[in-house]
Amino acid sequence: MPDNPQPRITRRRFLQLSGLGAAGVLAYSSEYERHHLEITHRTVELARLSPALDGLRIAQLSDFHYEQYTEPFFVRQVVDQVNRLAPDLVLITGDYVSEGPMPSTFGAESSYRCAEILAGIHCSQRWCVLGNHDATVGPAIVTDALETHGLPVLANAHVPFEREGARLWIAGVKDIGKSDPDLHLAAPHGLQTANEPVILLAHEPDYADDVIQRGGVDLMLSGHTHGGQVRLPFVGAMYTPPLGRKYVEGLFHLENGLQLYVNRGIGAVGVPFRFDCRPELTLLTLRSAQNNGA
Repeated sequence: MPDNPQPRITRRRFLQLSGLGAAGVLAYSSEYERHHLEITHRTVELARLSPALDGLRIAQLSDFHYEQYTEPFFVRQVVDQVNRLAPDLVLITGDYVSEGPMPSTFGAESSYRCAEILAGIHCSQRWCVLGNHDATVGPAIVTDALETHGLPVLANAHVPFEREGARLWIAGVKDIGKSDPDLHLAAPHGLQTANEPVILLAHEPDYADDVIQRGGVDLMLSGHTHGGQVRLPFVGAMYTPPLGRKYVEGLFHLENGLQLYVNRGIGAVGVPFRFDCRPELTLLTLRSAQNNGA
């Protein structure tokens, strides 16, 4: 028998320690990581971008899921961060509110409260599209909430952005999963944009495969996936939603000149947790390939 026997861990003690560990993970996921905003800086080179627009800075936000699992104080913190960055454009890619577990009337009312906070974004050049939760809660209501607070919604539509005689286009489709997106209406194409880039806002990232087939879009911005929201070591995302399973997060270089960026979003859905998947504010800096080729 050894002189200093090691103490045994009883089954009861093991369960107690396991319970404490699980409680710690839950507390970390719900209180710390869910409110620990990450600002992601990415540079995107566009072949058709005029040198006059080189260095243009775009802030992308997505997936607030306001009030059901995302508190007002956190959305205000996000708005403050956007204002500190002072981007040239702010583009928001949907899901301001949530479908369930509260009644849809709660989501409808929340859309106005969320829009009131987002109206505090100082950048005047800002556009939005709706997501699948917004479309379920009520697209007319969520659109009214946004637009009455100075946040125009692109629903199968496009607008020009001009600076120093150069131009690019901001386009947006209706939600792909719940509405009737029309890329031909949303994104200008042909001679009109032969030498002008098109940035498309589309909530669900797997729609990129349709955009590739149609062509004419340089950069697509999406959300929807939350980056997986809960990711485990050696396993990855525990769940990804329909139309968000092929392109889950980050920057993708795809066919036909298309680049796609998938933002992890601000809020949470299903459960009020994030693990190994912090909420994200993306700052994209556009670079002209014409400058680099000079």
